[in-house]
Amino acid sequence: MDERLPLTLGNLARAVDGRLCAGEPSIVVRGLSIDSRSLNAGDLFVAIRGDRFDGHTFVADALARGALGALVSDETALGPSPAVGLVVEDTLRALQMASRYVRRASGATVVAITGSAGKTTTKELTAAALTSSYKVFRSRGNLNNQIGLPLSLLELRDRPEIAVVELGMNAPGEISRLITLAEPELRVWTNVAEVHSAFFPSIEAIADAKAEILDGATAETVVVANADDARVMARLAGVPARVATFGVGGDADVTATEVEERGLDGTRALVQTPVGPARVTTPLLGRGNLANVLAAMTVAIQLQVPVAVAAERVAMVAAPPGRGQIHRLSNGVVVVDDSYNANPTAVNAAVLTLARDRREGRRVAVLGEMLELGRRATPLHVETGRAVASAGVGLLVTVGGEPARALGQAAIEAGLGSADVLHCEDSESAATRLGPLVREGDLVLVKGSRGVRTETVVARLVEEWT
Repeated sequence: MDERLPLTLGNLARAVDGRLCAGEPSIVVRGLSIDSRSLNAGDLFVAIRGDRFDGHTFVADALARGALGALVSDETALGPSPAVGLVVEDTLRALQMASRYVRRASGATVVAITGSAGKTTTKELTAAALTSSYKVFRSRGNLNNQIGLPLSLLELRDRPEIAVVELGMNAPGEISRLITLAEPELRVWTNVAEVHSAFFPSIEAIADAKAEILDGATAETVVVANADDARVMARLAGVPARVATFGVGGDADVTATEVEERGLDGTRALVQTPVGPARVTTPLLGRGNLANVLAAMTVAIQLQVPVAVAAERVAMVAAPPGRGQIHRLSNGVVVVDDSYNANPTAVNAAVLTLARDRREGRRVAVLGEMLELGRRATPLHVETGRAVASAGVGLLVTVGGEPARALGQAAIEAGLGSADVLHCEDSESAATRLGPLVREGDLVLVKGSRGVRTETVVARLVEEWT
């Protein structure tokens, strides 16, 4: 028996306020796809218009690859005799409305996670904590924007009991729109940091935009919030939801005590909860990830998962590529691949974890420019440069433009020798120049914004010494 939620053309047309110009309303749609290259036979192709492409130009290709038909805003793109055609005013909005229809029909309980850092890790930890008790769906990768979230919600046709998704943003109003699609019963707010500062006048404005996760909350809504973040807590005042807090060593519903930071070996802690204590050992690096563990355990407790089971499950979650993954190379060098993305708070925390590791050997930091910081870019890079120097880094390689160069100069002014600071314009150059400089026993941190592509450095080191 197929337990998958059926989606007919007629129901879809009503959900998206569209006009069915070809095809019978009773036809069942296998799925919705926005990519003609990866769609499955029987999918309905959705012709999204973007800044750099127009899906309407790929309708013919989608049909040739086995698409059932297409959802368009320009009927002429369907050709002279389409088997199935659905016409709407705005195809992106239609995709979103279709996802909300599926979300509601699925019956799933939705957990939505936002924050300046740690969303994806918290999502993975939360899903892991819940899988012992529920059928759980988690969004793939970081599908967390106006297109990615709808694509994730459409997968709820498989009828999971719990869906764990991310909400991302780089402008005011975006999370508010995503909330109207996900309609989450549980909402997790991890933190506020200097991310996407180029699009906001202040960190308070960033916090206000993140606070949109509280939009429409009711007395039945559960908000899981970081008690250690004053900006998060300040914005909870007057929200009618039930609030459950987490924090490291502070006053929270779920908190960590007896914290033992073990550098690259992760963290141990005693977690105190309203339903009893549990000891947790996580291979994830640093206190920021311990906070993510606490957030996941808080969600699990709210959903009646035994605390000991939640602790056992989160301990199994290892760092994915680019998010603190550790490579132990044949030449004795250890590389921490944290290249997926970067912001000042996360970089400073990663450097501190590097410093606290107990093993001997030189600390090497390869730090790519942190992008989208706007007018605050240079002073924030300067602060990070000082943190690098105080952490005892022996070799610093900066990658990118003037802010990255300012990071290196600040490290020199804070005490790091000028001969131990190297600046490269791009990651290819950094990978080439770093290779001959690393030596046995080095502990190498690689971190930077996506646009700088510091993963190139990791790949070169691994390739040379594996």
